Amino acid sequence: MPSVSTEAPATPGASAAPSAPETSTHTSPAGKSAPSPAGTSADSLLSPGRPGYRRMSFALFAAGVATFALLYSTQALLPAISAGLGVTASQASWTVSAATGALAVFVLPLSALSERFGRRTLMTVSLAVAVAVGLLVPFAPDVESLVALRAVQGAALAGLPASAMAYLAEEVRPKALVAAIGLFVAGNSVGGMSGRILTGWVAQLWGWRAALGAVGLMAVACAVAFRILLPKARNFHPRSLSPAGLARTVAGHLADPLLRRLYAIGGLFMTVFGAVYTVIGYRLVEAPFSLPQGVIGSIFLVYLVGTVSSAAAGRLVARLGRRGALYLAVGTTTAGLLLSLADALAAVLPGLVLITAGFFAGHAVASSAVSRTAKTARAQASALYQSSYYLGSSAGGTLGAIAFHAGGWAATVALGLVAVLGVVSITLYGTRVARAERAARGEQRLALS
Repeated sequence: MPSVSTEAPATPGASAAPSAPETSTHTSPAGKSAPSPAGTSADSLLSPGRPGYRRMSFALFAAGVATFALLYSTQALLPAISAGLGVTASQASWTVSAATGALAVFVLPLSALSERFGRRTLMTVSLAVAVAVGLLVPFAPDVESLVALRAVQGAALAGLPASAMAYLAEEVRPKALVAAIGLFVAGNSVGGMSGRILTGWVAQLWGWRAALGAVGLMAVACAVAFRILLPKARNFHPRSLSPAGLARTVAGHLADPLLRRLYAIGGLFMTVFGAVYTVIGYRLVEAPFSLPQGVIGSIFLVYLVGTVSSAAAGRLVARLGRRGALYLAVGTTTAGLLLSLADALAAVLPGLVLITAGFFAGHAVASSAVSRTAKTARAQASALYQSSYYLGSSAGGTLGAIAFHAGGWAATVALGLVAVLGVVSITLYGTRVARAERAARGEQRLALS
């Protein structure tokens, strides 16, 4: 994976507000310096063992649980929705793709609002709206209404991911940032797992509408816990809203080659994940598996592996470096895709475990690198990553369903392997660029000595 540089020029801010003060630097576990949030002292930043860190961790973990539980609430239910509403798999898959696609579209403008009104406020409002819509989703009379409600829900959830990343970048010590983001991503994995397991068994007993209602109630509990536990921001500095400033900020982030590579990596990883988990229910409900809905939902217990691998991302980076950790995530995902080709549950389950572990590790590494790379307007930098990430999810879900019905599970795996090859190509290119930059700096030092 491309190395994280702290020497790139800062990008323009999100508004016409005064520019941020100079940032201080701290040394990361990998030996590279990373900027502290502008205008802050080390004493104001959270880290393990300091007051507020545990509350912050639990709060954002709860937010992560609610985000993924709501966002993918229909994914494990797609076969039941197809049967209940009399629609095809491709039509039913839009109940997932509409939510992730809307999130991808709205994440950037909502992140701009967080620069004005605060990360904590925007996350609270976004989660409240998404939960309210989640309580309406079970009553959708047809697939068109269901897709529309899911799109609104995805748009509301767009206020959470980028704002959470920016909140962490501003409130947590640089040395603890990867681990803190890993915990938020771990909450995503727990939400994805618990939501799918809950919907699977509830749907088997009372139908898919009751299952969606159960997810909505679980999200209510998470939203309440989030609001009670999350500490007030101590290092947030509001900016005035300016469309021209936002455009300059986005252009500045997109002009950074490292950020562009990170955005592409996140999108490609999520293409694999979206394709696999949108289609897997259809595969397991058919022969030779013929599993009931509750058992299919329980398959998502493999998300626990994602909880572990994302939370361990900081240790992987410290030991292997960012590129090394990313290569390991790619290799693990590829091995899982190939193993899942076998028509035996004893092979498919370990394959899903490897795919899940590789995906969550790669996502945690890439997303934390974005937060560390951006010098200013971190919410927008994270928003662009989240936009690419969820566009990958939407594309993966739709293309995965099309591939499955055109060529079976092998075609879905082929789609995943193409996306993984893209990650490898980008990472190799980033490695070459980093080596060339180091060689150029060495030659410059020799010329000046």
